[in-house]
Order: sequence, then structure tokens, then C-alpha cells
Amino acid sequence: MLVCAAPASADLTLYTPWSSVLPGWNDQFVPSSDNLCAAGKPSCLSVTLNEQTRILNQTGKACSHLAVFPLAYVRMTQTYGWTRSQSGYYDDVPYMNHMDAVFAKYYTDAYYNWTNGDRADVPQAWLYAFDAAKGKTVTGAGDLFLGMNAHINRDLPFVLYASGLVNSDGASGKADFDAVERWLNDDTAPLLAEAAQRFDPTMDDTNNALTNYGSFQLVSAWREGAWRNAELLAAAPNDAARALVAQQIENNANLIAQGMLAGFAVNNLPLLGQTNAARDAYCAAHNGETARQPYPMGTPAPYGNKVS
Repeated sequence: MLVCAAPASADLTLYTPWSSVLPGWNDQFVPSSDNLCAAGKPSCLSVTLNEQTRILNQTGKACSHLAVFPLAYVRMTQTYGWTRSQSGYYDDVPYMNHMDAVFAKYYTDAYYNWTNGDRADVPQAWLYAFDAAKGKTVTGAGDLFLGMNAHINRDLPFVLYASGLVNSDGASGKADFDAVERWLNDDTAPLLAEAAQRFDPTMDDTNNALTNYGSFQLVSAWREGAWRNAELLAAAPNDAARALVAQQIENNANLIAQGMLAGFAVNNLPLLGQTNAARDAYCAAHNGETARQPYPMGTPAPYGNKVS
């Protein structure tokens, strides 16, 4: 990874996107490609995870409010790696490796463009998420859900359309896409617990079975909607029709983000201790702790890729 300037803070470092230093990589799944991510080679996951971990390390150790989403993303990618090693979990692992990498690229490219000041190249849903984190205008839960909204409601339909809705055999990839739901459900409780333990203690104020179930159901519904929107993009008869679908996707994600900016606003709950000073002081003392609640894959290191 090329670093273009020494970091002055977690929000001011300039980067070259990792996708630009992987020659021959585009979003299309090509099993015969020499490019390890285009072909969905096993080693592509390591490249993806290293990039996500680097963002988490930088933002987390600085107690940037940007850290909550990459924490979630690193844990999800680690869990995907754990599940793909289980025989029969997915029908087409290379297809899923490729989808995992392209999906991550949409986030990291948006993050680097935003960090480098290239706001015109950042989708509006991501601008809402990144700006809210930098401005410290929402709670930790708000940072998490704004990121998930941008990545699932906005990015995922385009990822699925660009990478392809069919696997190596030409069959629908929906079964493998849906297989992810199993571990997303299992990871919800430990993820919320770890984020609260390390970054914002208010994130598990309602960390009970009903809340975890509701959070998972929301994400599950978003993922189903993303697949259906990808189908609409693929079925569009021409570029003009496809542009209309694309704009509807953008509008929906933006509308959800606007609601979240209000619903998760820090100044809505001052009497409950949801202040930036309290959150930042807590993070400074706890961000390097190892998760107390294990994930199905095991207990991950707070920073780095090791899972025990």
C-alpha cells in the first residue's frame, strides 16, 4: 500500500486505494483470470482482510468515530473466511471470494476518496456516514448503521450487478448469497458487545436477544432488497432504464441515512451520558482490549488478523 503523506490524524491520511495496485482487477467474476481477486482465488481474502484491518488499526487506535464500521467489517470478513473453510457451506467458494473482495472495494474506495478530499467521487450515503463520524454527530450505533446502510442499501446492488448474479457454473448465486445469513445472525451479539466494550459503551445498553434479533432482521431485509435491486439493474432494457433504477437505489439509501442522522443524533440523549467526551475518554482506555464475548469463529485479536 502506498502512503502519500504521513498521518496527522485518523481523518487526514492520504492513500492510494488497494484496488488500483492489483493489475487486471475489475468487478466482473472471471474464474480463468490471472488476477487473484477477479478469479476468486483463496489468497484474495488475505489481501481484502489486510486492507480492512489497516483501516481499523488506524481509526481504532486514534479513537476516531470512523472505527466502528471497520471493526464490524473486519469481523464479518474473518467470519466469512472461517465459514468458507467448512465443507459444503457454500456451493461456489471462488464466486464468494470474488464477491467478498468487490464488496470490500466499494467501501475502501469510498473511504479513500473521502479521506483524500475527493468528495465528488464518494456516494452521498457514504458522505452522510463519514461526515457524521468525523463530526461526531451520532452515537456509536449510528456510526455502525449509517455505514451498513451505505454499504448494503447503496453499494451491494451495484456490487452484485457488476460482479454477476451467477456463479462459475452459470447457476444463480442466490443460495450462496443467502448462506451468509447464517453467520450474520450468529455474529450480531458478539459484534455489538465488542463495539461497546472497546469504542462506545452505549452500544450495548439494549444488547439483549430481542434487540440483536431486530438488528439482524433489518440487515437481512436490506440484503434481500439489494439482491432484488441488482436483478432490476440486470433486467433493465437499456442504459436509460438502468440509470433510473440506479437513482432509486441512491435515493433510498440517502433517505434512510437522513432518518438515521436524526434518530441517532448524540444531542438527542444527553441525560443518558451519550456525549462525545464520555465516548472518547472511554475509547482511550479500552480500545485495545480483547473481546470478552467470543464469536463463533473464536476470539479475534483487537488489532490484526489473528483469531484464537
